[in-house]
Amino acid sequence: MPHLTRAKPGTASTDLRTGFGVPGFAHPLVAPAEWAELTRPGTPLHWVVLNVADGPGSRPDPHCLEAAGRLRNAGIRVLGHLDTAYGARAFGEVISEAHRYMDWYKVDGFLLDRCPTERVALPEIRRTVTTLRALCEEAHVVLGHGIHPYPGYAENADQLVTFSGPWSDYRWSQVAEWTADHPPERFCHFVNGVPRPHLEKALRIARWQGASTIYFTDRTDRTDRGGRTDPWETMPGYWDEIVSRIGTGVSE
Repeated sequence: MPHLTRAKPGTASTDLRTGFGVPGFAHPLVAPAEWAELTRPGTPLHWVVLNVADGPGSRPDPHCLEAAGRLRNAGIRVLGHLDTAYGARAFGEVISEAHRYMDWYKVDGFLLDRCPTERVALPEIRRTVTTLRALCEEAHVVLGHGIHPYPGYAENADQLVTFSGPWSDYRWSQVAEWTADHPPERFCHFVNGVPRPHLEKALRIARWQGASTIYFTDRTDRTDRGGRTDPWETMPGYWDEIVSRIGTGVSE
């Protein structure tokens, strides 16, 4: 089984210009091309989320070990996926999963998915983030709210996901006034169902709203006979085009 050692991520993951935060592809066995594409030189990546089985799984997965190792060797941050269930999950469960991510995959930080947004839930999230930083000294912590939360959350994480949803909502979205007190590198936008002809407009919206970490895809979140389709599991059909636009500073 491959063995991972922790190393500080390189410039590929710390560039503060517009870049990608990948919410989490399907398992490397299901999406091998997607995982391989992420290490292509010049791809503007801020970080990639590793979600083994709705979390770290019950045992180390050799395929995920290999995928995480390739990313980290390329200087790209790998974040463990932790589901907070909008504050409903027990503190101990979340921290236990974080330990497994650290022990098995040597992650560089965490995405707290389905993070609560209300002021009343802030102390528990602060407690969780403080514990995660004690566990991983230089942890990069992203709070996956999906909407604008109570402003105090911004003081407790490196980044906030302030939009996650479909293009039909994003194209008419408005930014919360308090975000102007923070630089663009503090905010992330995940948008699905973005048609290719509207890609440039989506990039302008992200710039206007002050979000430097993005992930746009033409895949959609839908339910069909085979069950729910996760739009983040595969790359967008225009991956090469959006990499070229961002990598050359077109969206700046």
